[in-house]
Amino acid sequence: MSELHHECGVAAIYHLAGDAVSPLCPSQGPAEISRLMPRMLLDIQNRGQLSAGMTSYNPQRQQLLDTHRKLGTVNQAFRLNHRGKAESLMREYAGHAAIGHVRYATCGADDCSYAQPFERHHLQKHKWFSFAFNGQLANYAQLREKLLAEDDHHLTRANDTEIIMHEISRELSGDRRLPLIDVMRHLATRFDGAYTLALLNAQGEMLVARDPLGVKPMCYAIEGPLFAAASESVALVNLGFSSASVKSLEAGQAITISGGKISIERFTDNPRRAHCFFEWIYFANVASTLDGRSVYLSRKALGEELARLEDIERDEDTVVVPVPDTSKAAADAMAYQLGVPSVEGLIRNRYSGRTFIEGGTDRQAKAAVKYTPLPEVLAGKRVLLVEDSIVRSTTMRVLLDKIRAVGQAREIHVRVACPPILAPCFYGIDMSTLGELFAPQFDLSPAARSELFSTMAAKLGADSLRYLPVESIARAVNKSPETLCQACVTGAYPTPAGQQLYDIAWQNFQSSRGDSAERTYEVEGLGAGG
Repeated sequence: MSELHHECGVAAIYHLAGDAVSPLCPSQGPAEISRLMPRMLLDIQNRGQLSAGMTSYNPQRQQLLDTHRKLGTVNQAFRLNHRGKAESLMREYAGHAAIGHVRYATCGADDCSYAQPFERHHLQKHKWFSFAFNGQLANYAQLREKLLAEDDHHLTRANDTEIIMHEISRELSGDRRLPLIDVMRHLATRFDGAYTLALLNAQGEMLVARDPLGVKPMCYAIEGPLFAAASESVALVNLGFSSASVKSLEAGQAITISGGKISIERFTDNPRRAHCFFEWIYFANVASTLDGRSVYLSRKALGEELARLEDIERDEDTVVVPVPDTSKAAADAMAYQLGVPSVEGLIRNRYSGRTFIEGGTDRQAKAAVKYTPLPEVLAGKRVLLVEDSIVRSTTMRVLLDKIRAVGQAREIHVRVACPPILAPCFYGIDMSTLGELFAPQFDLSPAARSELFSTMAAKLGADSLRYLPVESIARAVNKSPETLCQACVTGAYPTPAGQQLYDIAWQNFQSSRGDSAERTYEVEGLGAGG
């Protein structure tokens, strides 16, 4: 899945009480708790490497809210490899509250104007705010059209982050002084899609919210005077919070901080849940726990599911090889169950980056330099190659060629810890046309199932291919199927706008015989910026 693009990561931190120093961070005074933001963003860097930024709040500063955002990794954006420059930045943006963001763009230009957080200046402090967003609004086109039809509104960017900024501004317009939780209640009635967001205003108020379906993850912790939240739990544990205090924000819940007091409230009564199953399979850090389920244990369980289905003849030359790095837990568990060695036959170039969250379109060239097969490990072996998923198949084809030519493997049997990706995602993952996906190219009807995997294997250049069935996912993540978003493997979307976009995507696919390079959101004017 190294050719798959995700969207973003969000973080927030707030020192709640006076001059008390948090025992978690004794070296950071209350007025400089923002210094912890780059550390948090490093822990969710896996979610985006295109840009990084933060906004801090300091009531003693002329610029009450101040935003720093740059293209590049967290290290690059905050100059962490240059002690003097990093220190200068931390002094300039010192504050007792901050929100942060790491970004990969699902669309839009790779320039700094798309980097987050987005800050909107205003003379009135409660209307001066900055926010960071992760996800995608499936009804972006309708929201954009409605905005542009009103008065003399103008949008400068092709992404839904700007739409969200204007919708928040609308709620704060006029003489109204709505509490932030009420702002969120109103927004939820208009937004169709997946989102987590963190907002900070010039009064020092903060909002952290998770969409009504809980598609995107959000975790938080409170210990003493310190509050923190992040897209993944690993950022909070590494900050020093005890694992017992780290919790997942419930779907449809928001945390607000106002007047130094913290509240956790629901902003919607929607009872449905649709957690993105890809978080456990691939996107999240293996050390994270999301919605009460360990990412590592989920991937281990996926490997056990693969082992139960395995019927290939095994001998002393049979080895299991993970595609680094996110397949390792599944591969190790599969090998243990089968009683064969799990070996590192592929070495990943740690400095090539994660191609799924980088800009650029030459996936084949990136894939070619990403992995080095070891002939000392693979030569003459029957290889069970374990991968998280096959989306576009670009990386897998290049990899199989290298394993044969360089690794000199005798046989390669691909085992995928995920069902076939049959449908696009409209909630923040960069796969929005059927034509770009591998599986829809084939006859997926029940009548063709007996030959399906062998046909796919031949197309990839593998000796055999096996995917997990859909029902294995819910077992592995220890959730009931109805609480998961599995739209990309079932074609059933949890929101009306998502289903509508799929219908458009299917029509485009049929009319172009799968050759269309247009994205569904480009055809419809849909953008994504989370």
